[in-house]
Amino acid sequence: MSLVSRNLGISGESHAVNYLQKKGYMIRARNERTKFGEIDIIAERNHKIVFIEVKTRSSLEKGKPYESVTYGKQKRLLRAAQYYILKNRLSAYKLSIGVISIIGNSSGKKNTIDFFEDIGSYDL
Repeated sequence: MSLVSRNLGISGESHAVNYLQKKGYMIRARNERTKFGEIDIIAERNHKIVFIEVKTRSSLEKGKPYESVTYGKQKRLLRAAQYYILKNRLSAYKLSIGVISIIGNSSGKKNTIDFFEDIGSYDL
């Protein structure tokens, strides 16, 4: 991954956190690593924990950012989320898998943010 791509990704995650906080979410964790993979953001609101994949692109040249979250990626994210829920004894919460799709640049000017909160919802 190039330095520019890495900086864009880090910036995108920061914009995503700010967006979620403005929408009333409490951020439980960022870049949570489990033996099943990494979860970009773990947020909570209304007794639901949302495990969020953040995808950021500087243009639409390669398609919309959320389009890169494949079925396989969703399954890996779900496994990591289930592990986190069990490890932290949070089974009373509703679990949701979400994607934040950002088109913009690292300076944050003219960013477009789309939040798909429930690409998959599961009760444990």
